Amino acid sequence: MKNLLLQYKPFLLFLGKFIVSYLILSIMYQSYLNRFDASRAEVDLFTEIVADQSATVLSWFDSKSYTMPHLKEPSVKLIYKGKYISRIIEGCNAISVIILFISFVIAFTGKFKNTIVFILFGTILIHILNIGRIALLCVGLYSFPNLEHLLHGVIFPLIIYGIVFLLWIVWVNKYSLYATKTVK
Repeated sequence: MKNLLLQYKPFLLFLGKFIVSYLILSIMYQSYLNRFDASRAEVDLFTEIVADQSATVLSWFDSKSYTMPHLKEPSVKLIYKGKYISRIIEGCNAISVIILFISFVIAFTGKFKNTIVFILFGTILIHILNIGRIALLCVGLYSFPNLEHLLHGVIFPLIIYGIVFLLWIVWVNKYSLYATKTVK
C-alpha cells in the first residue's frame, strides 16, 4: 500500500489540492450567493455587472441595447435592437468556470508570483471572453432564433471551456513546477 501511495503521490497531491481549493472557492461563492433572495428576484452583483457589460458591448452595434431587471425571476433581461433577446442568470457570469480554472492552477502548483499573475490574467481573460460570448450569442439569437440550442448549448460553451483548457495547457507546460522539472 505504501508503494502505491508513493507511486501515485504526485497525482494524489494534485487531486487533493484541486478538491480542497475547489471546495473552498465554491463554498465562498455560495455563501456570497446566499445573501440574495431568489424568491424576491434578487440578482447578485456579478451577474448584474456581466449583464451591463454585455449590453455595453451590444450598444456599440445598436443603440437600443440595454438591460432591465426581470421582475419575476432572479435574472436580468438583455434587450438588443429593442427586443428582449435573453436573460442573464447567475450561471452566465462565468464565476463557476473561473473557480474551476483557479482550482486547476492551484492544483498544478507553480511559483507563488507566477500563480497569482496567471490566475489574475486568466480570470480577466475569461471574464472578457464571457462578455464577448454573451454579446455574440445575443446577436446570433436575434438573427437566428431557431439555432438557440446549437448556439447556447454547444458552440458558445465549447468556446469558453476551450479557452480555459488552452489556459490550463499553457500553465502546465510553461509555469507550473511540473513544467520546470520536465524542462531540465
